Amino acid sequence: MQAEIITIGDEILIGQIVDSNSAFISKELNKIGVSVYQITSIQDDREHILKSLKEAGERSSVVIITGGLGPTKDDVTKHTLCEFFDDELVRDDSVLHHIEELFKKYITTPISDLNREQAMVPSKATVLHNEFGTAPGIWMKKGETAFVSLPGVPYEMMNLIKKSVLPKIIEEYERPHIVHKTILTYGMGESAIAEKLEHWEDNLPSFIKFAYLPNIGSVRLRLSAKGTDKEALLQGIEAQVKKLYPIIGDIIYGEEEEDGRVEKQIGTLLTDKKMSLSTAESFTGGSIAERLTSVPGASAYFKGSMVCYATEAKVNLLGVPQELIDQHSVVSEEVAIAMAIGVKNKLVTDFSIATTGNAGPAKGDSDAEVGTVYIGIATPKGAFAQKFVMGKHRDRVVKKSVNKAFELLYKEILNF
Repeated sequence: MQAEIITIGDEILIGQIVDSNSAFISKELNKIGVSVYQITSIQDDREHILKSLKEAGERSSVVIITGGLGPTKDDVTKHTLCEFFDDELVRDDSVLHHIEELFKKYITTPISDLNREQAMVPSKATVLHNEFGTAPGIWMKKGETAFVSLPGVPYEMMNLIKKSVLPKIIEEYERPHIVHKTILTYGMGESAIAEKLEHWEDNLPSFIKFAYLPNIGSVRLRLSAKGTDKEALLQGIEAQVKKLYPIIGDIIYGEEEEDGRVEKQIGTLLTDKKMSLSTAESFTGGSIAERLTSVPGASAYFKGSMVCYATEAKVNLLGVPQELIDQHSVVSEEVAIAMAIGVKNKLVTDFSIATTGNAGPAKGDSDAEVGTVYIGIATPKGAFAQKFVMGKHRDRVVKKSVNKAFELLYKEILNF
């Protein structure tokens, strides 16, 4: 059972927007046992769409198309679907009523004939109700292959996938089970981990596939299996995971389920321990706080952040003594510790993170070399800071430092 995803829109091909739709659809299909064979991005062009539909339909049982359903002339997907299925557009009164109600309740501009055109759908289609937008989803079949056309607006597409598309696939198709287990590691590179796991990897059962997913400062290790007996697959993967811990247990920081991000793991720990966190950021510019607050429910443990970019802000807001800065430099272990203690006291939290460093391209208020950073951690038992040299690429320095800060914090929380 495999599917293909076709994203339509010149805005994707010229890099104006990032195709996040395909990632979401792939993940959701995988949960119900559907493997994505190919993802294709194409122009909003009749011939290109027809060719892609034909080729995808020959390879896969489900073809999901996103984009090209807008009311303007550059959106030709519905007309091209009619050509592909030898069909014609007809007005769907329930869709028209929904469009009119949306305009009446939520949209200040008057409804136009272009908006009403959204109610025109292929006569052979099963219409999928789009409660958040004017373009309905469309489900059509050619032989045993389903072609599903969805709006490109992410939140509209996501709702249609969850409420309409997945239930319909489950109803109409027999599917295998696909199970994954992802182990989260921090502080060791991909090649170093691979050396440690060579013997373990060589002896994996044939039904288990293993992959390394490296990121800045972390590597995810994914085990995957597919088959008809879900319980046997889960037990097989779990047996192999248990063998991993004696080998690399010192760098494992959790197991990824729905949301295995380290910031989510930290949030879970803090919530369970009824403890709180604050951050004081300099060169990271709020990046740590942004990731923390991306986790739903973060307000239960994350109290706030102070972005003190300039030296005077560190002095005036965090209470870092000027003489400490004069003696040790603003990029120093001593200042990182003072920042961590300062924000912990100001916001009255159990833990805090502080960052100070030179991300580049210029050195700023310190003579420390570009790429030199200090990360401070304050805990209920005290505070410390560590020095790191993260390279000379500004974005990479920031990302590596954020990940390292989470790694240090995670270790400390585990001790309480």
